[in-house]
Amino acid sequence: MSEQHPGEKSYDPGDTTLTFVNRPDDINPYASELRAKMSCGHAVTPESLTRWCRALLGKGQYTFKCPAPTVGTEQCGAEWPYTEVRRLAALTAAEMLDFEMEMERLAAAGFCDFKACPGCKTYVEREALDNLCFQCTICKESNKPTKQFCWQCLKPWKGRAPRSDRCDNDDCSDKDLELLKGCGTITLSQVAGVGPVPSIRACPTCGLKVEHDKTGCKNILCPRCKVEFCFVCLKLTRQCLQTSSYFIACSSGIAPRQTAMPIWNRR
Repeated sequence: MSEQHPGEKSYDPGDTTLTFVNRPDDINPYASELRAKMSCGHAVTPESLTRWCRALLGKGQYTFKCPAPTVGTEQCGAEWPYTEVRRLAALTAAEMLDFEMEMERLAAAGFCDFKACPGCKTYVEREALDNLCFQCTICKESNKPTKQFCWQCLKPWKGRAPRSDRCDNDDCSDKDLELLKGCGTITLSQVAGVGPVPSIRACPTCGLKVEHDKTGCKNILCPRCKVEFCFVCLKLTRQCLQTSSYFIACSSGIAPRQTAMPIWNRR
């Protein structure tokens, strides 16, 4: 790395492992630092690449895709290997640790429902997704009071079980469901005849909270289960397209706000 101001990164112009280009950064066109070419052909600076990939992690995405525009409003979408991101983002040792821990957590969350037990702090997986009453086998062996806790509020279980909505602790509530019920609205400007829709939806297949970027068609690909669905009517894309198309209103109208979280039966 060459000399840089605090908080800024720049490439070493003598680094022969990189291909430098004399054109604007495709992520941040106002960047003035030396630009290098990614495998997809688009130009980046280490700072813009780091910030973009951090933003993707913040949205729950652990794969890194190029956002550079190609034709119209469409993005390049090429997936960058982490090894390439690590090198061209010039990640520090601390940044690499942060990135890799978050990528591991998100990847694991994509295939299982896990949390840290409030008693022993061990990460445990919940297999019965329709039952919030969870019994930690490690705490059970040591007879800790948290051996049976609520997966939702993480407090010792109260009330009858099994139960899928809440336990009897006073402040137990589904924060994800509250978010779906209380989020604002957005307008999909490129979809004709569709009024405001909730800004956050739960994927009808796996229940992951997702947002639409308000560009392109009304469909969205869930980053966890990889199932495509309509953000407007909440039907799977193949079902929605039987009576509609990508850029017009759905025949069944706008689906109301969700009042229950879909349960992913992935086994």
